[in-house]
Amino acid sequence: MKNTMIQFLSICFLSLFIHLTGCQPAPQNTTVPDTNNADYLLLAEDSTGVSGYRNPNGDLVIPFGKYAMCLTDTFRTHAVVLNGNDFVVIDRQETVLYQVFKYDNGPDFSVDGLFRIMQNGKIGYADATTYAVVIQPQFDCAFPFENGVARVSNNCKTEKQGEYSIWTSDDWKAIDKQGNPIK
Repeated sequence: MKNTMIQFLSICFLSLFIHLTGCQPAPQNTTVPDTNNADYLLLAEDSTGVSGYRNPNGDLVIPFGKYAMCLTDTFRTHAVVLNGNDFVVIDRQETVLYQVFKYDNGPDFSVDGLFRIMQNGKIGYADATTYAVVIQPQFDCAFPFENGVARVSNNCKTEKQGEYSIWTSDDWKAIDKQGNPIK
């Protein structure tokens, strides 16, 4: 009975510690910060859930609420944040590099190592690891990559289907991860 009570209290204490310190489990497929290189920022939240970034010493570097939402857990060189109504990628100087394509009310997800980006109403692709633009925004419609191939079009229409919208086109093309057409 005594051991069970100690285990229960240990779990309660750990849960309280995680709640009070804002620690959250790391999302899957993330890298563990290199503690030998302290040049990174960590996602943090205030008591109301508003996010910002702290350095490894705990100093608040990007204030809570500066961005509507911060999405990158370990900010080394680039981070995805919600700036106004747009998900954007910023660098460490907080320069907006490009807009992330919105998918289902959130930033586009990475498939085959790439995610969709937007610029001047056109869609392109960026590398999910380095955030480098791989295919410049040039398409009116572009699906995520699947097995190294994406369907794109510059002659498409958006049609409503209930609460969702779909793209239709008679001119879909397949491209590889370098943006080259596939025959």
